[in-house]
Amino acid sequence: MGVPFKKIPRKDPRKADAVAKIYPQLVTLGPNADLEDVAYVMKEKSSLTLGDIKSVITNFVEALVSKLYSGQSVNIKDFGVFSLSARTVGVEKVEDCTAKNIKAVKINFRPSTTIRPDVTATRAGQKIDFYDLEALVNKDGNSSGGSSSGDQGGSGSGGGVDENPLG
Repeated sequence: MGVPFKKIPRKDPRKADAVAKIYPQLVTLGPNADLEDVAYVMKEKSSLTLGDIKSVITNFVEALVSKLYSGQSVNIKDFGVFSLSARTVGVEKVEDCTAKNIKAVKINFRPSTTIRPDVTATRAGQKIDFYDLEALVNKDGNSSGGSSSGDQGGSGSGGGVDENPLG
């Protein structure tokens, strides 16, 4: 079907007298896909069993974490690079800079150009179709912004709606 969006008015917070502009914001429908869902899709495209695929993915995650926690980044060809970054507290003296200054660590992911979304793509496997969720819910054919795979407007941020507005 495609990726739904909703229309959100936003003002420039830096300007007190700013006029709101309408931006499309991507919406997530339904629950998150889990390991079972992903493994099933993979099973349909291979000769492996569902159990084999789930085992491989589980082992991959464990190996990825092990490599990251040993100080390496992990580059998966045609997928992307995983690495760690830290939130730290600075100190004035070199001798005061210790591991205690590390307050939080997170895992970063930089996608490869082969999987990075491209709204201008024309190849069928790489094309993302967008549709106006409001127009679909209202079944209003006159609503602007219907199905589009192009311009996302100024801010085009990824939305975070986790519930299914269709019921």
